[in-house]
Amino acid sequence: MSLLRFASLVVLSLWIGGLAVLGGLAAPTIFTVLEAHDPAAGRTLAGLVFGAVFDRFQHVSWILGALLFGLLGTRALLGPRPRRTELRMGLILVMVGASLMSGLMLAPRIDEIRTTTSGTVAALPDSDPRKAAFGRLHATSNVLALVTLAAGLGLLWAEMKDPH
Repeated sequence: MSLLRFASLVVLSLWIGGLAVLGGLAAPTIFTVLEAHDPAAGRTLAGLVFGAVFDRFQHVSWILGALLFGLLGTRALLGPRPRRTELRMGLILVMVGASLMSGLMLAPRIDEIRTTTSGTVAALPDSDPRKAAFGRLHATSNVLALVTLAAGLGLLWAEMKDPH
């Protein structure tokens, strides 16, 4: 049982750690370096690079979510049952759902706006509906990432408090 719990902690740590590194370190660094290297096209290139990294991470997160759900289910079946198993499974489903929504619904729409815009989205006039839509989609994606991170931290806290 301790091996399953350890595996759960590793999977969860990879998921929330990866998400935190992407949002807090990778994205700002990619944008800063590429914009400094090429002020004209750097932002567009940074968006493409980070978009590709984020897309790959989303696929990994879906696998991690399935593993985490399976590990928790196995622990519940083999016993002793972890405390608040249903709540934990619900949080995992929220995390996977947020990731699926971001990766399958929002990211393609963000990419569509980016690819149909000549130049950068930031260079569009504020009155352009594409710029407003891009901002809303990007903000929603950020909120979903924060929801995933918060739920993951809640799960991590629950794991640390529960010896089962």
